[in-house]
Amino acid sequence: MQDAKEEVRSRLPVEDVIGQYLELKRAGRNLKALSPFTNEKTPSFMVSPERGVWHDYSSGKGGDIFSFIMEVEGMTFREALEHLAHKAGVDLKLYNFRTDETAAKKRKKLLAVLGLAEKYYRFTLTKNPKVMEYVFYKRNLARKTVTDFRIGYAPSSGKALTDFLKKRGCSEAEITAAGLFNRFKSDLFKGRMMIPLMDSGGATIGFTGRIVDDADKNAPKYLNSPQTFVYDKSRHVFGLSQAKDAIRKSGFAVIVEGNMDVISSHQAGVCEAVATAGTAMTEEQLKTLSRWTTDLRLAYDGDAAGVRAAERAVGVASKLGINLSIIADYGAKDPDELIQKDPALWQAAVQNTQPAMEWVLAQYETTLDLSTGAGKREYSSKALELINHIVDEVEKAEYERKLAEKLKLSEDAIKHKAQTLIDQAIKPRPKKPMKIAEHAAPPPAENLVLDTILGIYLWQGGLPTAHLEGLEFAEDAKAAVARAIINGQKLDKKAGDVYTTAQVLSLRAEGRYSVLENIDFQQELESLLKEVEKNKVKQQIDELSNLIREADESDDLESVTELQKQKIALTKQLEGLNKEYHER
Repeated sequence: MQDAKEEVRSRLPVEDVIGQYLELKRAGRNLKALSPFTNEKTPSFMVSPERGVWHDYSSGKGGDIFSFIMEVEGMTFREALEHLAHKAGVDLKLYNFRTDETAAKKRKKLLAVLGLAEKYYRFTLTKNPKVMEYVFYKRNLARKTVTDFRIGYAPSSGKALTDFLKKRGCSEAEITAAGLFNRFKSDLFKGRMMIPLMDSGGATIGFTGRIVDDADKNAPKYLNSPQTFVYDKSRHVFGLSQAKDAIRKSGFAVIVEGNMDVISSHQAGVCEAVATAGTAMTEEQLKTLSRWTTDLRLAYDGDAAGVRAAERAVGVASKLGINLSIIADYGAKDPDELIQKDPALWQAAVQNTQPAMEWVLAQYETTLDLSTGAGKREYSSKALELINHIVDEVEKAEYERKLAEKLKLSEDAIKHKAQTLIDQAIKPRPKKPMKIAEHAAPPPAENLVLDTILGIYLWQGGLPTAHLEGLEFAEDAKAAVARAIINGQKLDKKAGDVYTTAQVLSLRAEGRYSVLENIDFQQELESLLKEVEKNKVKQQIDELSNLIREADESDDLESVTELQKQKIALTKQLEGLNKEYHER
């Protein structure tokens, strides 16, 4: 694997790969650009051709060409490697991978079959004036939209596609595996407008077919490809390959229920729209979307199905750190209908959102009588089941406060019921040990300071390394970089990810300090090390606060007293460190 990475990396300069996505401008030895991850106006995205790495100061992200492609394209490492290997002309089959080559060949073949089917459907659309009238006039789709979404037509005859594919060398087994056969070994899709389902890279992995004759009441309006080796309904996000650039630029995604809603939205200028096969949104789909944005806006109906879907999504979104909101009351049964009235109405609607939690709670109020005890009981149970999914303690406490206020109850009563619901849902949790862990993972603030310290050592060189020996690093690669500095070892490309990490840290330090003059790096290191020490003490104080609260809830007064003594001592230590810091 490492040999293949290095071969690809040697053939593709980092500035060439990133230059295909961003406008790079020279800044001394490095190159700069506007961040693709934030809406900044001043360039803070830096590329170092010498080191072969990039770092984005606005988002804190950085790495090599593989990590860049993974970020901007939402790919896994293997997908990014294959993507870049293709560009570099590197044959990955020559390298020893543990992955199943048979599976890779099968996927490649099925994608080829589905690609041929897509081209066939697009060709037959142009040969059928009646269907073209339906697509361009009844559905009101522009030619660019039809082209962008590769819309086609499946003929009504039973084996038209099958005969075409067989002539192109496709076997019945391959056609079946691609999900294009029905149980009678004839074409699955007949007499339908065909909409390809694509992966995030734009490869066709399946189809949705819509009948073009609404008078046919015997046929389902929509027919989808079955689950196949390349198409997984629970993971697929329709329209992502067309929407990802718009999502990256605007910072949000709009999730609608139907594929036609997505297509109409793009035509109306809302190019952030995607769909998740109805309202059955899955954690895998949310994880996929979170690669591009954590601001997801759902266009759901206020019916029972829409409320249930939002309920499911709220819990998963909180766990993934996603900001979930609802595009509510936009005055139509679906986005497609609103767009037919006036595209500007839909453009305005996606900017008018309500937090998903608040929207769901409002839907509960429409069906329950909060003036009765029974209504309050059911409302509080439903609300707290949702609130208990919230990971952030501050946000959770705020919703508990609002719930108590609405029901005219004490916050203590609400918190007690919330804990009761948790206790009923899970087994009692073991009591945490009272001793603070000596090797707890450093908090994010400390990680940033540690990164800066390592970057200074790498960029400047020649500094005394005694300070490094007592530091702990949360990531193995950074710990390895620190060991190399202490031992006086020179890292080269053979070190793989450790080498890349070192290059990114060095670039980060250069970008931070190169604009400053007369820096005493020995003094700067001492200040940063004091910051590390302060962060460590703060972490211990936070841990003690949690332990004190747990001991207090358990009426363990002896432990409370002992822990409070420790907290007071640490607080005094922190005050001393702050005083030293300011005196500097």
